[in-house]
Amino acid sequence: MRGSICSPAVTSPVTQSAPSDMTRGMVSVPDLDSKIHVLRGNLRDMRRVLVAFSGGVDSTYLLAEAVGVLGDDAIALTAISGTLPEAEYADAKALAKELSATHLLVDSHELELDGYRKNPTNRCYFCKTELYGLCVAKATEVGIPVILDGVNIDDLGDYRPGRKAAAEHGIRSPLVEAGFTKADVRAASERLGLRTARKQAFACLGSRFPYGTEITPERLRRIGACEDVLRNLGFRQFRCRFHDTIVRIEVAPDELPRLFEPALREQVTRAMRAQGFLYVTVDLMGYRMGSMNEAIQPVATA
Repeated sequence: MRGSICSPAVTSPVTQSAPSDMTRGMVSVPDLDSKIHVLRGNLRDMRRVLVAFSGGVDSTYLLAEAVGVLGDDAIALTAISGTLPEAEYADAKALAKELSATHLLVDSHELELDGYRKNPTNRCYFCKTELYGLCVAKATEVGIPVILDGVNIDDLGDYRPGRKAAAEHGIRSPLVEAGFTKADVRAASERLGLRTARKQAFACLGSRFPYGTEITPERLRRIGACEDVLRNLGFRQFRCRFHDTIVRIEVAPDELPRLFEPALREQVTRAMRAQGFLYVTVDLMGYRMGSMNEAIQPVATA
């Protein structure tokens, strides 16, 4: 089996804590010391690990702890493809360097997979299958017995078909094993002085497309360019969603008023129409994680 090089998961008690609100300060997380102790102990027992590293909050914290415990026996792997925003790719390289981690960059070809390109509701299964297959191949090549991802407990509550791929490849999730919520990860990251402690989440660009809408390199380029517009204008949390001739903008609710400032609104509209969209719209609900999943889940009513 492809995942046979990995150790079985270890379970440990889980303590839930409230999600963080980054705009009003970090949540005080009880029992964080014990969770860190469990995490470091588990990493020590693993001896040599490969971390699937995106440069996000979770995988950066996990890599920092792994390097702190295991030194050169912890390495990072980042999969490079058109679905990874260029800014995120550059940041992942910079972060690995800051952590003094050995960093492997491997080309990913998920767009060549019909199961990914056609964008079914389990698209992430195909994406993660490609990623974890690359991790297994590289780990086998360099003689590393354990592969890790940065999933935390809060991630388990969303629709996550990629978890099936993780199980099939024997991937371990040490943040889950040690009981870390997202708030825990951010608080522990601050303790280590990681600049990602308050970094916003940025999923792969494939998540910008409604299920059933084909994902192509050209469409990825266009939607990535639209997000670059918002990034360069200083917006903190945003998504640009692809709807054929329409691009739907999501920004954090507290950033909506700025988006509607006349001069800035005109600038955004002009730049996004230059990417081939006839209409530029704004989602009045603002940014929320997994908004494309709303199409396959019951809609909540007041």
